[in-house]
Amino acid sequence: MAIFDGLRSLSLGLMTMSDVDSGDTATVSMPVRWVSSDATDLELPSYATPGSAGMDLRACLSQDERPWSLAPGERKAVPTGLAIAVPPNYEAQIRPRSGLALRDGVTCLNTPGTIDSDYRGEIRVILANLGQDVFTINHGDRIAQLVLSPIVQAVLVPVDELDETSRGSGGFGSTGVE
Repeated sequence: MAIFDGLRSLSLGLMTMSDVDSGDTATVSMPVRWVSSDATDLELPSYATPGSAGMDLRACLSQDERPWSLAPGERKAVPTGLAIAVPPNYEAQIRPRSGLALRDGVTCLNTPGTIDSDYRGEIRVILANLGQDVFTINHGDRIAQLVLSPIVQAVLVPVDELDETSRGSGGFGSTGVE
């Protein structure tokens, strides 16, 4: 606890540790716009609960293509009808919905998918069906989550050698499972 107490004033960019303790939620404005005429009946992405980290993204399917089918092993880029202007020094991450993954074996590929702050096109979600049954995507279905996250850009410094660590170059599985 003493370590945490010493970090109370540590700035997290948007808030301090004391803000986290008090339950305040940091917010930042992010412009959005619908880019599809098929989105007129959809709601903007929203947080399902006050403690949700991600906003639900919905499928935006054209009238003549509803519904979509996703066969086992198949993947598709599903349109959301939405474009956003991610603030500088942030990224928007596209993540799977846990219920779809567990119940249906449907997940997002390239996870988390990154939407950079200079991208202004439509958000499309790459869904893959890892399940055994055909999965139906209906217009308006919640298909993924969007999480806004601060970023830091690295300045690469060429060196002749890297510092030594106890792990060294041990890669996949080198730290065990227990």
